Amino acid sequence: MEHLKAFDDEINAFLDNMFGPRDSRVRGWFMLDSYLPTFFLTVLYLLSIWLGNKYMKNRHALSLRGILTLYNLGITLLSLYMLAELLLSSWEGGYNLQCQDLTSAGEADVRVAKVLWWYYFSKSIEFLDTIFFVLRKKTSQITFLHVYHHASMFNIWWCVLNWIPCGQSFFGPTLNSFIHILMYSYYGLSVFPSMHKYLWWKKYLTQAQLVQFVLTITHTMSAVVKPCGFPLGCLIFQSSYMLTLVILFLNFYAQTYRKKPAKENMEEPPAGKEVKNGFSKAYVTAANGVINKKAQ
Repeated sequence: MEHLKAFDDEINAFLDNMFGPRDSRVRGWFMLDSYLPTFFLTVLYLLSIWLGNKYMKNRHALSLRGILTLYNLGITLLSLYMLAELLLSSWEGGYNLQCQDLTSAGEADVRVAKVLWWYYFSKSIEFLDTIFFVLRKKTSQITFLHVYHHASMFNIWWCVLNWIPCGQSFFGPTLNSFIHILMYSYYGLSVFPSMHKYLWWKKYLTQAQLVQFVLTITHTMSAVVKPCGFPLGCLIFQSSYMLTLVILFLNFYAQTYRKKPAKENMEEPPAGKEVKNGFSKAYVTAANGVINKKAQ
């Protein structure tokens, strides 16, 4: 335990030296004072993918229909709560859409931070997206894009909550919560084969996610053009990270929706296109492995 505490102290000292003093308003909040819980949960997530695939290699895929239904409903309701609370709290604080600092809104800033903590914590819950892929043996959906997004978002938002837990940080999660309401509603409905004929709008949902990325980058860079005291380094980092998602997502979109005339009349869709629940999750691919085998 002493070695673990020493390791924790070294990590915290390194981060404090890199980013400066942490926001005192979030001191003592669950999982924020130490980076170790976030780090170890991420390592456990990655190990679960590797060991889970080995475990399932010679076993039958699980259905998980009931669990997926409850899971999708739960994430949808959580996203609805976060969207409503972010809209109300930012309105209460009179947030400036172009650039909002970290302190001027008073109690409304704390209210925003509390919602963003749930946003951060939800990223650990969403690790289950990949675990469901493993248990259902949908390994083709466990792509670099999928794992990169899930692992990085959880760690990035730990940093956000510690140093910039309100202000300009509110915009991306507001958009993402709205998109998640639509996404997980789609996932929940796609669990039931009788609903597949009503799920023609998947492609447009994927396009909405791409628009989300562009709007988030635009909002972030607007604070560079007209500064308001929000840390410049954080704005540059967020824009750079979002750009990696845009590039990876555009590649995914092209592979998923690009038509291949030579194969249009085949009974089975080409590799990579059989997945109908494999679009972006939070910003990227695939959430929980529901498949619609009717080619779109």
